[in-house]
Amino acid sequence: MRNVRALIAYDGSRFFGWQRQDGFDSVQQALEEALEALTGEAAVVHGAGRTDTGVHARGQVASFHVDSALDDQQLARALNAHLPPGVVVQRTETCRPDFHARFDALGKRYLYRIETSPFRPPFGQAYSHWVRDPLDLHAMRSAAAAFGGERDFSALASAGSPRRSNVRRLRPVRLVARRDRLAILVQGDGFLYNMVRTIAGTLLEVGRGKLSPAECQRILDSKDRREAGPTAPAQGLWLLRVFYAEPCFAGRLAGPRGLPGVFQYGA
Repeated sequence: MRNVRALIAYDGSRFFGWQRQDGFDSVQQALEEALEALTGEAAVVHGAGRTDTGVHARGQVASFHVDSALDDQQLARALNAHLPPGVVVQRTETCRPDFHARFDALGKRYLYRIETSPFRPPFGQAYSHWVRDPLDLHAMRSAAAAFGGERDFSALASAGSPRRSNVRRLRPVRLVARRDRLAILVQGDGFLYNMVRTIAGTLLEVGRGKLSPAECQRILDSKDRREAGPTAPAQGLWLLRVFYAEPCFAGRLAGPRGLPGVFQYGA
């Protein structure tokens, strides 16, 4: 029996989120069923984060114990043979016995993708949020500065955040625009429920002129979720990378490391 971590990508539009739920297809269930089909034994797969229905992942990390003579590369291929469309094990590697994908994670990087064309895009609607209104990108970038640093993010937490503390540390939020696409990149040591989608929704309100950049600081200081913008739709959110103290998945499949490629996911 060895402990294995896996780098996973999935299309969130095909699943009812990461976590196993009775009567609904989930990513966790798909992976656990693939392991059982492969080894004949039940397994529990632990994910670094519990993405919601419709949320995608390019760099989700999971860990599980498995009794198999297959090496790491063979194990990944064998699991993919048992997985349904929409989820892929990009890589597996044997790790220390006590590694845990969730509890050892030091931070995550998310991408929120927005289509800004005047007409509804005919392709890729499940992988980005379409906004028809013209957006003031300069104002959005100015507003994004309020979200960086360590502070109480209660104003961005939806109901259902069972946390002892709402204090989190975020790196500066970055906005990248290319033609009719906009990417919001958010990285931090942890996130409250719907926090990234609320950041995106608030920045969109700034871009539409419904909030001023200066109001974002007031919203955060209020610690009141009612003051922030709406929760942006799930389909625009992507989990890009999970960070650990130890090197994981060395090589080109380690996960997106920078801004290039943020517009390549989905259609």
